[in-house]
Parts: sequence; C-alpha cells; structure tokens
Amino acid sequence: MHDNGFDRYGGDVLASGWRDRGRPTTRRIEAAADLVVEVAGDGFCGAVTRVQSGTVELEDRLGRRRLFPLGGGFLIDGAPVELVVPVAAPAARARTASGSFAAEDRRARVARASRILVEGRHDAELVEKVWGDDLRAEGVVVEYLQGVDLLDETLQNEPPGPGRRYGVLVDHLVPGSKESRIADAVRRGPHGAHVRIVGHPHIDVWQCVRPSSLGIRAWPDVPRGIEWKVGVSRALGWPARDQADLARTWQRILASVKTYRDLDPALLGRVEELIDFVTA
Repeated sequence: MHDNGFDRYGGDVLASGWRDRGRPTTRRIEAAADLVVEVAGDGFCGAVTRVQSGTVELEDRLGRRRLFPLGGGFLIDGAPVELVVPVAAPAARARTASGSFAAEDRRARVARASRILVEGRHDAELVEKVWGDDLRAEGVVVEYLQGVDLLDETLQNEPPGPGRRYGVLVDHLVPGSKESRIADAVRRGPHGAHVRIVGHPHIDVWQCVRPSSLGIRAWPDVPRGIEWKVGVSRALGWPARDQADLARTWQRILASVKTYRDLDPALLGRVEELIDFVTA
C-alpha cells in the first residue's frame, strides 16, 4: 500500500545493488606518510613510514616498525579502510635527513667563525650523516674533538666571543660524570656566555641509534669491567677481536641510519639546540 506516494518498501526489489544496501563500505585511502592506522584483528597501531613493493611499513609510538601488505584489513577511527599506493603528488619541497626543508639553493655558505665541536669520531660521522646538508647550508663547520678533556685548551687557543660561538656535543653528560664537571667549569669560566655544552645520557653514541633500525630489540647491558663496545658486539654476535672489527661494526650501525627517525630523541634535540645556538 502506498501512503501519500511514498513506498516504504522501495521500488524494484530485483534492481541491481539491493544486496549491498545497508552494508558498511570500505574507503580506499592513500597510504601517505605519517597517516595513523590500526591493524584490524591485530591491535598494532602506527604511522605510515614508507610504501614499497606492495607493502606498507608502520611505526608505533615506541618506535617499533612492522610491514603489512597493502589493501584491506586496516582501521581509521574504528572504520575499515583499504590502503592503496599514494598517487604521485606534485613535486614537494625536498627534506634533508634531519627532516628540515632543503634550501632551493643548496650551495654551501661561507663558513662561519662559530662552529660545533663533537667529542668522538663516530659522533662526528653521525652528525654529518643526518645534519650535514643543514650545516653546510648554514655555513657551520663540525670539528672532531678528541676528548672533552681538551676542550679548555681549545678555548684558550681560539677563544670564543660574540661573533665566534662554540657548540659542544659530548657523550654521557649526566650528573656527577667527568663530562658534567668539565661542562660546569666552562659555564662558570670566562668563555661561558659564548659556549653551549650539551650531551646525551648514553655511554656511547652507538646507543643513540634506535635498536629497531638495526633489527635488534634493545642495546645489551654490558657488565662493569668490559669495554662497552666490545661487550655489545659480543652480546649481539658481532666480531670484536680488534679495533678493525669495531670500526666495521660502526659502519654497519651508521649504514642503518637514513634519517632523523632512526635516532634517539635524546640526541636529536641536543644537536638542534647547538645549531640554533651557533647560528643565532
């Protein structure tokens, strides 16, 4: 029966699509970088870091990364979605390994008098790999400091000043450490206003690389009395017979670092602080 021309049963019951009426639809969503999705039935939730060879990589808030096939089986705000390869977007501004926008004119600036001193050769290589483009664009030179013990001598030979600021990055800058005592002495000294000393809390810069980027669960604990790098290498089953073995291990670790995402935030913030200080 019709009521005022309205047919509550619809029109032709055999019309196409009648079986799908009322069923939830699955949206097709491009797997764009930083899109946050949940894996249905798995509970893993993370942001898209890359899409490659029919798979999507997700990174959760703890830095753990996992690969999943593109397609269905994902949720956004509880609704089912199908992840698809992103359509090529108009050319976006390139980013450096540090995540900064790359300057259109990438020629290096004339070097500033201000500079960054980095304790440890491995530390300097890591800073160069991630921040090298940014530093060249700003005209900031990174110098290798053989040890924080030599900092005072360096400051005396080439004193800093308003136009020559020094940023210093050291390992294991924690209360009570030798590094902390030296940093305090410099801050109280005649050059304190023009020197910024920062550091990360780890024993060695190796630990500033996220374990997940190396495919390990965590950096091993090394008993006292054993050289840290040797103990780590042995615990992970890597050769540690001599310095040549440790040098090869470092190159393996360094090769795993592609962008700032592969580093501990404890290091990221400190290096950015130094760059801001010497370019102010």
